[in-house]
Amino acid sequence: MKYRLQFLKKENDLNKILAQQKVNKTNMSILFVSEWDRWCQNLTYELKKKYDGTEEGEKLYIVNSFDMPHSFVIYGSTKVPHLVRLKKGKVKSEFYLPNIYKQLKV
Repeated sequence: MKYRLQFLKKENDLNKILAQQKVNKTNMSILFVSEWDRWCQNLTYELKKKYDGTEEGEKLYIVNSFDMPHSFVIYGSTKVPHLVRLKKGKVKSEFYLPNIYKQLKV
């Protein structure tokens, strides 16, 4: 599966996307990261290397804790990286780094 990366900078943008997703029930993923964490930096680098410029596939929204600290409350993110997958109205969360790499295929 391929992903279309989209880096979010405003909490309002994420709120609009989530409201729209509730109506459309489209598949999407949200990756909560911190730009200060070495593991998150490596994961973001690998994602950019593999999927940057891809125009097809599922949307992967990347949320930075520095730019959007209040967004982490939505899905109870207490650790980073945190991958939230929304599929067919179901929410699945993953905190374990090897599983995140496996699910994102990097």
